[in-house]
Amino acid sequence: MTKTQGGAPVAETEIERKYDLAADRPIPPLVPIGPVTNQAEPKVDVLDATYYDTSDFRLAQAGITLRRRLGGSDEGWHLKLPVGDDRREELRLPLAGKPDKVPGALAKLVRAHTLGAKLVQAAHLRTERTSYALLDAGGREVATLTDDVVTGEAGGEKAHLDRWREIEIELSPGADPEVLDSLDHAVLEAGAERSRWPSKLRRLTDELVPSARGKSGSVLADYFAAQLDALRRNDIGVRRDAEDAVHQMRVASRRLRSALRTFRRSLDPDVADGLAAELRWLGGELGPARDTEVMSARLHDEVKALPVELVLGNVEQLMTRHFAREAEEAKARAIRALDSKRYTELLRALEKLVRKPRKIKDGKKELRKAVARSSRKLGKAVAAARELEPGAEQDAALHEVRKKAKRARYAADTIRPVSGRKLRKWRKNVKAVQSTLGTHHDIVVTRDVLRLLGLRAYAENENAFTFGVLHGRSIAAAESAHRRFTGEWQDLGKCSRPKWLK
Repeated sequence: MTKTQGGAPVAETEIERKYDLAADRPIPPLVPIGPVTNQAEPKVDVLDATYYDTSDFRLAQAGITLRRRLGGSDEGWHLKLPVGDDRREELRLPLAGKPDKVPGALAKLVRAHTLGAKLVQAAHLRTERTSYALLDAGGREVATLTDDVVTGEAGGEKAHLDRWREIEIELSPGADPEVLDSLDHAVLEAGAERSRWPSKLRRLTDELVPSARGKSGSVLADYFAAQLDALRRNDIGVRRDAEDAVHQMRVASRRLRSALRTFRRSLDPDVADGLAAELRWLGGELGPARDTEVMSARLHDEVKALPVELVLGNVEQLMTRHFAREAEEAKARAIRALDSKRYTELLRALEKLVRKPRKIKDGKKELRKAVARSSRKLGKAVAAARELEPGAEQDAALHEVRKKAKRARYAADTIRPVSGRKLRKWRKNVKAVQSTLGTHHDIVVTRDVLRLLGLRAYAENENAFTFGVLHGRSIAAAESAHRRFTGEWQDLGKCSRPKWLK
């Protein structure tokens, strides 16, 4: 690795499976299996790793591993993030600075989980590793089989020592994931057992780490917990500038806010109102970054779709310069929000809400009433918009309809565990209304940006003709979206739905 400790971590996706194997058993024979035709000579390493976590193992509870490892070809600081079955993303930084101080670039990425708690040495593992490269007929590495003898010591209130043997199969970059299934079968046939531990650290600290939260029996508490998890997961993505992370984090915050407002009567109203207000603030801080992404992509696509003879002047250059500046400012604003004490306090308050499901009154009857109220509010918003003449006021009213439709849809999603399929058709039609009005709103907002770009082009003695063309087309596109919404609203009125929703 060539990046300095102050630089961005190097990322790599791991696809691997772990197995327990008795100490007296030989390694499983994996040649020939699938594309594997040869096994390289063994390579022996001694790996010495110190793991960091909060004193109450917050990272371990989230399936996150943070370590400083000596030995092997990839020694350094490693942050491992869960991605899915058999998959984890590993972020690496080289060894530098004080050995007992976690690099700031990694500590910041897990701030949504640590919530300001100090990262301390939580465990120490020494691994005697024998690794075998598994090769195909062309001599290319398909996967690696590792045979590990591990000695571990965990700290905390109760010290814990352990020693065990495990084997791993890790796919090489670019290898077909199906290879893993073929090798998996052979390993199990040889007497190994699939490990129930996602990592060595998790195995060592199992007695020390609080049990993972299961289903609470409260529909709302479980929904809040799922959205809080999504918020934290995408917090890391936003900090790393990962694709779609801002959008997904904003969606999670909106879902939380919507549920707090829709089901306010099932909660402590003061708590619900306070959290909703803070989530509105968070959405506002994330909004510009997402809006810039959407608008930039939309306008670039529209320019590409124009006949060549209608694209006059440095249109792409003007747009690229404008949105690059906007994106940089919006990203900085989002990161400032995520680094703020206000955001940390919001996460703490959401955690507190999730941990007290008994205080939530969410029987089936109460949940259905709340969804019915959201349906009625949507109907009233549509009626109000219909009273207005086309123009700025109606555009604003249609945006309110969109927000009410989104809240109604999210309400249906929230109570899915107790509503079954009864709301499926209604929810689908509500989503269609929301989507169409989302397009309408994007067009309206983009129209203002086109005017700004046209004025800027004129001020710089550039040709503003194309921006005028796009502005004119946006008017027709908004009218088309409005007509489509009218038809979808009629479909929503005709669809079958439970009596309690009418």
